[in-house]
Amino acid sequence: MAHLMISAAHKSSGKTTITLGLCAALRARGITVAPFKKGPDYIDPLWLALASGRPCYNLDFWTMDTDEIQENFAHYSAGSELALVEGNKGLYDGIDLEGANSNAALAKLLDTPVILVIDTQGITRGIAPLVLGYRAFDPMVRIAGIILNKVGDARHESKLRKVLAHYTDVPVIGSVARDERLIIVERHLGLVPSNEVASALKRVDEIGALVSAQVDLDALQAIAHTAPPFLSFAPSSPLPESRVRIGIPRDAAFAFYYPDDLEALCRAGAELVFFDSLRDHLPEVDGLFIGGGFPEVQLDALEDNPSLRSEIRTAVENGMPIYAECGGLMYLSRRIQWGNRSRAMVGALPVDVVMTERPVGRGYVRLQETAAHPWPVNGPAVEFSGHEFHYSHLENLGEGLDFAYQIRRGVGVDGSHDGIVYRNVLACYSHQRNTRANPWAVGFVAFVQKTVDQRKN
Repeated sequence: MAHLMISAAHKSSGKTTITLGLCAALRARGITVAPFKKGPDYIDPLWLALASGRPCYNLDFWTMDTDEIQENFAHYSAGSELALVEGNKGLYDGIDLEGANSNAALAKLLDTPVILVIDTQGITRGIAPLVLGYRAFDPMVRIAGIILNKVGDARHESKLRKVLAHYTDVPVIGSVARDERLIIVERHLGLVPSNEVASALKRVDEIGALVSAQVDLDALQAIAHTAPPFLSFAPSSPLPESRVRIGIPRDAAFAFYYPDDLEALCRAGAELVFFDSLRDHLPEVDGLFIGGGFPEVQLDALEDNPSLRSEIRTAVENGMPIYAECGGLMYLSRRIQWGNRSRAMVGALPVDVVMTERPVGRGYVRLQETAAHPWPVNGPAVEFSGHEFHYSHLENLGEGLDFAYQIRRGVGVDGSHDGIVYRNVLACYSHQRNTRANPWAVGFVAFVQKTVDQRKN
């Protein structure tokens, strides 16, 4: 299977737009593309999935071991003709001095050629030492091509191409001009999610056409085919019969779900019931998983569905198991305040949410379970990894709250704790991944099943 990585010299080089444009352009050619995103991210994968027509899966050293990354890459690439990995940040950026979790490390692990996207604004001859330096920094990373991005005009492009041809042997396979049509509006967590953009598919098609006209897709595919054959994989076993029904709001307010986590819930015996928190009533379910998203952007619409808020509040008091992450935690609070606006939420948890201009918690976290965890997975002696990214904090916390996690790295609710526990609710700022080291989906489904059995008895 052909595969390659799209990376960049630094963050905000436009690689996400280029990558989704490539996915759309290749798909328009009839090529089946399997998209992947390096690191923790929800928003970019939504766009990449829309562009490719396939779910986008995350590959992350922080939450997954190397064998797991390789196996997931092989498994979720199956049935595709080309696997495309979008990096995060710059090619060599990472959290440690050795770059153990960098894009470069992932490229080496997957034996993947790299296409380097370079933001060319304000640069001409200086592009040569940049490319030479990136190649020399780690000779084991194969930078196989360059896409010039945000190019000024034909004269600018000509200079860049001549410089690179003279000083390097890395081929330029594309030159993408500065163009407002290639801009996707950004928000405090990154790009606006595709599920909020009414014309998202039209935007993707337009970006795909622009990228297709300015990137040599034949050369790109040829580079991808230089990647050596990848691992074989065991086909998925049939899903077990569903034992419990878990409701999941998936709409303009809540969209942050990892597709492999949802698959893990199904493998654990759950039937997933999706609903719209802005319009629907609570469906007939045994538990809820409320993921992250942008409830702050949908304050009015969430408040204007009082029936659902009341139904969830009643379900909480009646002992329904609920797992809520970040935006889900915010929704279960009494109120969300953003500037001068304050809107009522579910009111199941004795906390108020206040939005902030700067991130409160941002990056990777390490958590340790406490005795208060309603469905322990790892045990109090084991730390496990997750991530957080929230522009809010909690105020007016009720007295005597229990917490499921102690924070070993990160911020969580108060810098020391995360995971508010109330009845059968666990609501935290941290996001988890269902991995070998942290099979949370199995634990949650088992807990839902346990409460169902208890009600029957």
